[in-house]
Amino acid sequence: MFAKEAYLGTEILRAPVQPAIVRDRAFDPVFAASLEAELAMAYRLAGYLLADSAEAQDAVQEASVRAWRGWPRLREQEKFHAWFSQILVNVCRTRLSQRSKRRTLDIEDVDLESGDPFRASLARDAIGRALSCLSKELRMVVVLRYWGELSLAEIADRLKIPVGTVKSRHHAALQAMRRRIDPVERGI
Repeated sequence: MFAKEAYLGTEILRAPVQPAIVRDRAFDPVFAASLEAELAMAYRLAGYLLADSAEAQDAVQEASVRAWRGWPRLREQEKFHAWFSQILVNVCRTRLSQRSKRRTLDIEDVDLESGDPFRASLARDAIGRALSCLSKELRMVVVLRYWGELSLAEIADRLKIPVGTVKSRHHAALQAMRRRIDPVERGI
């Protein structure tokens, strides 16, 4: 099966947090601790949504900057996880939209020796290959459901779409993945 925990080690994400002045505002240790607790999850989620480790790192960085800028306006700091993951999902959606305007390659045409753990992980098994063939809308629902461990209602909230749309996308994604996986397992 596809390993849910297949992601890069957190050494990239665990740079020591140093107090700093950013845009004339002192660095907030509460923000730093909240963000640090989310980084591994954020990188894993972005990696599976974007299927590219470099883009995942960029997306987490961009989401972190957006969160830092919005931190003073966050009223309930105990809801940082939901707030930050919403920011991350929005950043990933934007990146996926921008990517759809560029030329793409099928995952089977990609050189796996490049060292990208998300592409290698996705290409290594039937589920990963099936996931990579989904449209961005369907893939987001599947990744948020199974790797982000969100309920369908939480996914609807994150993506700002009705629950019924999430249910239909979830169903369509699973059907498409089954069609892709079944011939492989039967040797067709």
